[in-house]
Amino acid sequence: EVQLVESGGGLVQAGGSLRLSCVASGFTFDDYALGWFRQAPGKEREALSCISSGGDNTYYEESLEDRFTISSDNAKNTVYLQMNRLKPEDTAVYYCAAVSRHKEPCYYSDFVDYWGQGTQVTVSS
Repeated sequence: EVQLVESGGGLVQAGGSLRLSCVASGFTFDDYALGWFRQAPGKEREALSCISSGGDNTYYEESLEDRFTISSDNAKNTVYLQMNRLKPEDTAVYYCAAVSRHKEPCYYSDFVDYWGQGTQVTVSS
């Protein structure tokens, strides 16, 4: 059974930091790019960042202003999203996603093969 299990969400004040984790199982981690998306209330899901299966290429949505950093640990089948200088507008459900390494770019939601269940991030002002 394929699973992507996110953790690390929660309530944080503006300017604070959170690190999201996503543990993958049920598929060959090295064969997939891993990414993070989010969906705020009343808005469409948007791509934030993704990292190639080998970890050598990354993508970031431009508006993140270098506040977020994606990384992966293939030995642990885990991808992380470090989020710094959080803003109230970062409030959303954050989703982990896996995209087959044969599909590019990894930030197209239509290319996602597997989704996590999401973790809520709430940033208070």
